[in-house]
Amino acid sequence: MKKRTRFIIVLVVLAVCFWFLWPSISWYAFTPKDQQSLALGSLEKIKDYTTLKAKGEVDELINLARKDPNAMLDPSYDYLVKAARKNYKETAKIYKNAGQEYTIPSDMTVANVLASFASVYDSRSAVESVVEGKYRDEILKAKNRYNNSVKLGLDLSGGMNIIVRADLEAALASQKAASKENESATPFVDDSQYKKDAMAQAIETLTSRIDKFGLTSPVIRQQGEDRIYIEIPGAADSESVNTIIMGKGILNFRLVDEDETAKFKSYYAVNGANTFNSDGKLKDSSIISSDCEVFGLYKKDDYGLDERIDYLVVKKEIALDGKHVTKAIVTADQTTNQPEVNFILDSEGADIFADFTSKNVNRRLAIVSDDKIKSAATIRQAITGGSVSLSGGFSVDEATNIQKVLQTAWLEVPLEVESQQVVGASLGDEAIRQGMTALCVGLALVLGFMIVFYLGAGFNAVVAQILNMYITFAVLSAFNLTLTLSSIAGMILTVGMSVDANVIIFERIKEELRLGKSRSVALNLGFENAFWAIMDSNITTFIAAAFLSQLGTGSIQGFAVSLAIGVCSSVFTALFVSRLMFDFNTDVMKKKNISISWRVK
Repeated sequence: MKKRTRFIIVLVVLAVCFWFLWPSISWYAFTPKDQQSLALGSLEKIKDYTTLKAKGEVDELINLARKDPNAMLDPSYDYLVKAARKNYKETAKIYKNAGQEYTIPSDMTVANVLASFASVYDSRSAVESVVEGKYRDEILKAKNRYNNSVKLGLDLSGGMNIIVRADLEAALASQKAASKENESATPFVDDSQYKKDAMAQAIETLTSRIDKFGLTSPVIRQQGEDRIYIEIPGAADSESVNTIIMGKGILNFRLVDEDETAKFKSYYAVNGANTFNSDGKLKDSSIISSDCEVFGLYKKDDYGLDERIDYLVVKKEIALDGKHVTKAIVTADQTTNQPEVNFILDSEGADIFADFTSKNVNRRLAIVSDDKIKSAATIRQAITGGSVSLSGGFSVDEATNIQKVLQTAWLEVPLEVESQQVVGASLGDEAIRQGMTALCVGLALVLGFMIVFYLGAGFNAVVAQILNMYITFAVLSAFNLTLTLSSIAGMILTVGMSVDANVIIFERIKEELRLGKSRSVALNLGFENAFWAIMDSNITTFIAAAFLSQLGTGSIQGFAVSLAIGVCSSVFTALFVSRLMFDFNTDVMKKKNISISWRVK
């Protein structure tokens, strides 16, 4: 391979590694501790923080405007000034279209900035929205950096780890039985695809449940075919976590009572703060009819959380249970091209739904899940045959969310907690200190030996070893792998093993020099003759590590993965980086001799 090609490959690899490593660098080195703690919280906690922060800052701005309207805002409010200028430009455009003049203030004082939002119906809410958006974006970007960085395992950070088993065979048998009962349903033919869909839905449901209860952002991933591995950093109550994991969402269809809804909204407009108790139940149950219940109507907000946009009163009587849903997909209306949700009912559900819809044409039907109304569509006509289409100007995201709600019913997978382990956070600090000390001491001793024994060539090995660690961490970051004690052990072993390739190359070069070969010839023959010896030894190590990573679990798997990554990166640095450094000294520095031994000149 030509030197220029090797040089380009090395540059590309280093650049790609930096790209993958940057989230870890920015998270651990440049993200403030207070922002880290916020980003590690649940989405609910983030939303609460940004909402309160925005209200507090807007109060301060309003008070400042009252005391000194001509005060200039601190540079930290440049984003608000930018939004104010945009508001003024849009207002000026409206005046211009109406044939009127409008003067934009030259100085963006606190009074002028707040006044720019006066055209909005609720100017205070508009200002709060901008301020909240600024903090929300900062924290969610930090959260995204964390999600793409190398994470510390529970043995380093503390917390709880849980392994949940999904009974896919029971779910599969239940689904096949439902398909046989419903002749109109899509025939069930692919067991493998069903299991994949069931696991994906189970993971998504668990993620939603755990984050919903205000716990620290969890790590949830599939392990094998039917296991789900969950890590919850920080302190968490095991009983409450088990309750969350084992809980099942309840999905059903209920009729919206428009008269009772209007009555409730009239009451709520006057007695908003005193309508519900701390459990979310009505303080005065006589507000609505005894055969009705009040639920919130929700949609996804900018945080990806359910946001209540309205209240609806629905009948307590369940029109259709979610267990009758056998399939749900998102399609596009052939006429309007608008997204719509189609789902299929089993034979019993089809009969129930046909009878119900024929009696309630032009009334709204609510989809209720976990005491939240996810959709309230109007029944346009009697729906027979068990194939139902929901439409109503949904966006793609809204339609997808409704589909996922419906999938919760037909992809019901029994879950069982197989094991759980609580790790104290105090172990993490000591483990990190000991692990990093061992890594640094081991690296220093090995590299010191290489420099003392191989002189100038040893310096090449030092650079190659540092880049080897750099590439290893970059790969960990690229695949969002977790750094554990066993991973650090694998890296420490890699430190010693990775210099083997350099030792083999250096010894072969020394042999050629003893035979009287020139620098360039000795280098070429040394690398060529050492190539297969290096590949044989490292391939066998990689095979062993690969089998351990596939067959092992927990700490064994972490050790094997870090070892496999280290083996690959050490071969690359030895054959590419070290060779380029030798070639640089030969071609650019014009050196004739090789500093590689005390006895060989």
